[in-house]
Amino acid sequence: MNEQLTIASATIADIPDLVLLVNSAYRGDSSKKGWTTEADLLDGVRVIPETLLEQMNTPGQHFLKAINHTGAIIGCVSLLEKSNKIYLGMLTVEPNIQDGGIGKLLMQASEKFTQSLGITVIEMTVISVRAELIAYYERRGYRQTGEKRPFPNDPKFGIQKQALEFIVMEKTL
Repeated sequence: MNEQLTIASATIADIPDLVLLVNSAYRGDSSKKGWTTEADLLDGVRVIPETLLEQMNTPGQHFLKAINHTGAIIGCVSLLEKSNKIYLGMLTVEPNIQDGGIGKLLMQASEKFTQSLGITVIEMTVISVRAELIAYYERRGYRQTGEKRPFPNDPKFGIQKQALEFIVMEKTL
């Protein structure tokens, strides 16, 4: 990716742009332009403004955003402090520019941020049938822990088209 990027903390003012970005990358026809789509697995939206606002107001919750040279938010990631770990979620890159290294940059920034807090383990959950996504994280040093967690049965996270569950992955920094 040759484009000049800035990684910065996201704020409440970014919520409208983050909602559009995340939903465009994970759900609906627009998401099918990228490889992170969940459109074949879930209907509905990936995130709503109220959920992001609640998360941003949660102690220990941090959001990073990738901003291009025009000031547009083209990527983001959520980082939540959980005792001695950081939970990494909502890693998102605008669908038309996926595979350009932005996700990797956001993950590297997440790892640096985690280390700045004195934390050495990052945890994430991935839908178990997302083999290409699991492989992507494994190439970046994450390993499957063997733990599984249920997918939330709540429309604000999406409406399942099939039974889904999460696997837990971790990386020690």
